Amino acid sequence: MTEIKEKLFAYIRKKYHAPPEYLWARYPDYAVFRHSDNQKWFALFMNVSGARLGLDSRDAAEILNVKMGDPVLADILVRQEGFFRGYHISRGNWISILLDGTVAFEEICKWLDESYIATASRETKHRLRPPKEWIIPANPKYYDVQAAFDESEEIDWKQGKGIKSGDTVFLYVAAPVSAILYKCRVTKTDIPFCFDNGEVHMSGIMKIRLMKRYDPDRFTFDVLGKEYGIFAVRGPRGIPESLSRALNREFPQG
Repeated sequence: MTEIKEKLFAYIRKKYHAPPEYLWARYPDYAVFRHSDNQKWFALFMNVSGARLGLDSRDAAEILNVKMGDPVLADILVRQEGFFRGYHISRGNWISILLDGTVAFEEICKWLDESYIATASRETKHRLRPPKEWIIPANPKYYDVQAAFDESEEIDWKQGKGIKSGDTVFLYVAAPVSAILYKCRVTKTDIPFCFDNGEVHMSGIMKIRLMKRYDPDRFTFDVLGKEYGIFAVRGPRGIPESLSRALNREFPQG
């Protein structure tokens, strides 16, 4: 085993607690690493002839096969030295990386991490994804959020699907306000809570902490539509980068 392959095995053991699996008697050096929950592969180490990769040498070359989540990213990488279309599979976004030092260890680890996320279960992807920004609606007909934030900087809110602790939510307060009024940080999610009055149903809540207030005339319904292409806020939704920049550089009200 080469030094770089040994370091990658150690990296996987430490970060992902996954053991190598040797599945083929004919290829005793081929090692597979997989997720413990969905059993999908996220890494495959192989020894193949350099000629099969399009190299001049017929000597055995150690490669790591990983999967990219974005086909465009895979297309970009295979144009670079040390990267090839996935040798072991002819479809999908798998790529092969030479383990001869052509590609730096740190960069290989980066694409190994990408493969782990790309092949992960929905639950694991949710846990691993970076913090996200959302717009969520607030209907004054059912809850006076303005009064709630006047009373406390942290309040309970209906759990939004896909939202996790550390995310940022911008509260769009419906008519008669019809504007984004608050920027909040999600501090806790998945708190059991049962409520159903025929119009509002909740099976869980989250806690959100106030970070910033906005002037009610700034991010109005008309502005969101004309400038940012948002014409409805009926449930939690992501936001375009242009709106994110505007919301995060805006001075707070008062």
